[in-house]
Amino acid sequence: MSGPLFYLAILAMLAVFAVLLAGLRNMMKQGDANVSNKLMQLRVFLQFVAVVIIVLVVYLARQGSSGAG
Repeated sequence: MSGPLFYLAILAMLAVFAVLLAGLRNMMKQGDANVSNKLMQLRVFLQFVAVVIIVLVVYLARQGSSGAG
């Protein structure tokens, strides 16, 4: 489970976290609403990508373990 997809999933989750923090920072300083909207859209997209990668990692991990037993 320590293949490249695992590290890609970690990277995607960190990207989601970074965009979430940027959006919160923008809201706290009462920044531009358009920027908040774009950050929210980017966060939702990155969450989708992260979930797809995580599902792929779990699927491939199960495929690898089913052949051994």
